[in-house]
Order: sequence, then C-alpha cells, then structure tokens
Amino acid sequence: MIRKYLLAGLFTLLPLVVTLWILKGIFTALVGISREPLTWVAHLTRMPDPPTWALAALSALATVLLLLLVGALMGNFIGRQLLGWMDELMMSLPVVKTVYGATRQLMGAIQSGQGGSFKEVVIVEWPHPGSFTLGFVAGRDCSWAIPGGQGMVAVYIPTAPNPTSGYVIMIEASKVKSADLSADQALTWAISGGVVTPIRTGTGSFRMPEKP
Repeated sequence: MIRKYLLAGLFTLLPLVVTLWILKGIFTALVGISREPLTWVAHLTRMPDPPTWALAALSALATVLLLLLVGALMGNFIGRQLLGWMDELMMSLPVVKTVYGATRQLMGAIQSGQGGSFKEVVIVEWPHPGSFTLGFVAGRDCSWAIPGGQGMVAVYIPTAPNPTSGYVIMIEASKVKSADLSADQALTWAISGGVVTPIRTGTGSFRMPEKP
C-alpha cells in the first residue's frame, strides 16, 4: 500500500517538478543578467550592497517586469520595430549572430512552424537500426552538405524534457515515414518522455488523451 501511494505521489508531482525545473533554469539565467546592473546602481547611488535575499528579490522583480515589457512590446507596431532593430544589431555582431540567429530560428520553428519547417512529423530509424522515434522535417535537399544529398531529408529530433536540446540528422528520404500527427501532438509525446501518447479516433486521425 505504501509503495502504491509513493508511486502515485511521484507520478502526480513529476510533471510539476519537470516544469518547474525548466522554468527555474530559464529564470535563473534571466535573474543573473539583472544582478550586475542592480549592484552597479547601488554603488552609483552610494548605497550599501543589498543583502543576498534582497538582491535576489529585486532581480526576480526586474526579470518579471522585463518579460512583461517584452510581451507588451510584441503587441504593438512600435515594439515590433524596436525588437526588429535589436535583431538587426545582434545579427550584425560576429560570433554572436551565429548563436542568436540559430536559437531564434529554432524557437520560432518549434513555436509556430514558420517557413514550413517543423510542421511535418515523421518517423525515423534512430539512433540505431531497429530503434524508431518521431522527428520534425527541418528541410529537404541536403546537397549543400553531402554530394548527391538531393534525396536526403534534414530531421530534427527533440529530446525530453527540453525539446530545444535535440539532434539534427540527415537521412535518406526513403527511410523517412510520414506520421499522421500534428506538431503539438508529437512535441507533447517527446516532452513527456513517451508517456503521453496520442489516441487514434474512429476517423483514423489522432487526438491527445483528455486530462483525468
């Protein structure tokens, strides 16, 4: 009975823990960015260095305000123009533009399937023969990398629980099988570690299971 309750508690809290873990990593990175400016302001105003808890609280508040500001800017023309200029600035910096551009394109593709990428879900044999997984078609025609690669497909394979740390493989088109799944369904399956599986409906399509 104790084992049953322990497992029930584990599986109930696990999704929350994984979600908080991912959010904590993102939030910690953002807080780290705001700590230095806050410390500089304290020195500039000749105020004593705030205690660690106060610095963390102010950094957290500044991070929340930054996220709200960016979100609000995306909702109007002027904000989009400002963010567009920031994109141009970042893309003009050597080295920085490589990391920034690739990360931005990946997040945009995962979020909305922009440019036709990450809309098509496929099944590929990976990482070894006899083992299969779901992936997203990132592009077709890999001749830029491999001679005769016109018949190859670039497939992005997300990982759990963070889908942005996945793998990109180039594979022959004949070895790629189309999956009758939406991008959201495939992404949910990957993030859940294969636990949340789509259910086939009477029409032959798939839907995600409803919450218990």
